[in-house]
Formats: sequence, structure tokens, C-alpha cells
Amino acid sequence: MDNFATFVQFIDQWAWIGWLILIAVFLVIEMLTLDFTFLMLSFGSAIGLVTDLVGIPVWAQVIIAAAAAAIFILFLRPPLLKRLRRGEDPTKSNVDALIDLRGIALHNITQISGQVKLSNGDTWTARTATAVPIPQGSPIAITAINGATAIVRPVND
Repeated sequence: MDNFATFVQFIDQWAWIGWLILIAVFLVIEMLTLDFTFLMLSFGSAIGLVTDLVGIPVWAQVIIAAAAAAIFILFLRPPLLKRLRRGEDPTKSNVDALIDLRGIALHNITQISGQVKLSNGDTWTARTATAVPIPQGSPIAITAINGATAIVRPVND
């Protein structure tokens, strides 16, 4: 029993180093992920460090640090993420920008083959999602992109 008491005393005496290590590790992981989750965990660890410096027992430090981290994750992280993403460009790009783009069928379009000229000037191989072919010269709209092939539907303007 004497060894156990010595071990507990050792942990209690050096717990502040453990909290500092946890803070550092969580901050490094946060720099790699940029998700604010590990930042909130490091804040919780900082609370654990403060409780250690005040003299609270280690078991209570862990509970307080975990509760603080949970509160930070639930209440501080969402508004921070919202504020971070506020400046994002809402414009669609890449394949997402092609969905619902209009064009003209350059050749008859079937479920197997076809070709379209889009309003942005691009020419794509195309096919229909249905068994009904689209005749050459008909207006179309892209519904999906499958690899390098546009899946199109006829447009009735």
C-alpha cells in the first residue's frame, strides 16, 4: 500500500507537467487539423492546469478539465466555425458548377453516346439517364457528371 501512496503523491506532485504536455500535443494536432476540436481540448487542459495550480486533487482536475472541454466543444466551437466559414466563396466550382448548365445537343444523345456543346463553350461527351433519346440541336441541361461524361436531360423552354 505504501508504493501506491507514493505513486499517487508522485502523480499529484507532477500533474502540472502532464497538463502542459497535453496542452502542447492538442495545439500541435489543432495546427494540423484546423477544426477547433483540439483547440477546445487544449482549453480544457488549461483549465486542468489551473485547477492543479490551485491545489485540487488530480481526480477532480480530470473531471473539471473534461467538463470544461465538453462545454467549450458544445458552446464555443460552433460560433467559431461559423465565423471562420463566413468568408467562404459560395460560388460553385469544378463539377458542381456544371450541374444545371444549359447547352445544345451536337449529336443525337442516347444512353450509350452523344455530344453536347455547353453554354460555357465546353464540348462534352454525353448520355441520357432515360431510354428516350435527345435529337441533335435540342436544348439540354446537365443533371450529373459521371467521370468525363455529362448526364443530360432535355429542356423544354
